[in-house]
Amino acid sequence: MLHFIYSQLIRLMLPFILLRLWWQGRQAPELRINWQQRLGFAPREHGKVVWVHAVSVGETIAAAPMVRRLLARDPEITILMTAMTDTGLTQAMKMFGDQVEYSYAPYDTPGAIRRFLNRVHPNILVIMETEIWPNMIRQCRSRHVPVFLINARLSEHSARGYERVKRLVAPIMGSISWVAAQADKDAERLRRIGVAASRIAVTGSVKFDVDIPAAVQDASRQLKESLSERPVWIAGSTHEGEDARLLAAHKRLLQHHPGALLIIVPRHPERFDAVAEQIRQQGLSLVRRSSGSDPTDAQVYLGDTMGELMMLYGASDVAFVGGSLIERGGHNPLEPAGWGIPVISGPHVFNFETIYQSLRDDGGVTIVSNEDELSSRLQVLFDDSGERENSGERALAVVNKNKGALDKVIDGIMERV
Repeated sequence: MLHFIYSQLIRLMLPFILLRLWWQGRQAPELRINWQQRLGFAPREHGKVVWVHAVSVGETIAAAPMVRRLLARDPEITILMTAMTDTGLTQAMKMFGDQVEYSYAPYDTPGAIRRFLNRVHPNILVIMETEIWPNMIRQCRSRHVPVFLINARLSEHSARGYERVKRLVAPIMGSISWVAAQADKDAERLRRIGVAASRIAVTGSVKFDVDIPAAVQDASRQLKESLSERPVWIAGSTHEGEDARLLAAHKRLLQHHPGALLIIVPRHPERFDAVAEQIRQQGLSLVRRSSGSDPTDAQVYLGDTMGELMMLYGASDVAFVGGSLIERGGHNPLEPAGWGIPVISGPHVFNFETIYQSLRDDGGVTIVSNEDELSSRLQVLFDDSGERENSGERALAVVNKNKGALDKVIDGIMERV
């Protein structure tokens, strides 16, 4: 009964969702491209199809090593990548080109999911992290399509929320074929909301299997060489409420290191112009990456292009991971750690609690509470090359020590394809 009510509510909301999509498309026309896919009219696929669903940019990046290994293991399979956001699909296209197929994920109405499955005929659905859509999961299982939840994590706060609607959630979670949980705590919380214990494996996080393609390494090296010997730090995936604080930290750093460069990369592209204006208001010289101009003489380099964050991390000496000075929950610190550079974060990291705990345990991350602590840590790292090198090595050692989850995941998927 609850599932029926949920489906009816989604149907009733659909016209308003589409109207919102059209309205947002006035400022971002790319949102209106292929809008029919959101109603289930995906490109038709044939053969062995692995459907990989990643809600947005972060999950898409996390899926990249898995997709590459699946293609290497069996070049004959078709990988269909779906996302809810245009930025997620843009990121996927940037990484894979014509190696995989793409579509927006259908909205979770019974009709949209049915149309999508009739056109795609997936052999397996692989969902990154914990993206639970009742109709998507139940219709796959009714067609005997295995559903895998990969790199699954569930905070205590989210678990309690799901427990409030357990009568709706438990049957859905019981339809999942296999869960690769990041940690024991995630597995325990998933059991509480209906996943059978026999279907959960604690594999660790696939995000530790950092995969930096050769083309990204080359582009990063070229940019770094163009910056000569300047001290460079990056603030990746920043959110509203953080940028002004990061710019204040940079201005303080410039008093001790006048040649320092800040690369700032907002998480959402609609904020690029606003952040550029903030930089100008602070009296800092700015170059936008989208302009193609040389940042040699700039004090701030705005990363306003899509799909280049990993490359920009590699061109930097120190990384601050955004979404953590505000209560957003942080972003993936393993991307800079995989380059072997020092990692700094704010205190709000509940989205990646297991990963951050591993880094904390081995001294692979520095947690700062505000812009003053951030600028002080930056000054220490740029004053002491030995400390900077050791800090980066500790971060990379944590990545290397925890690799291996991806092999377990690939083996599990290939058994079902």
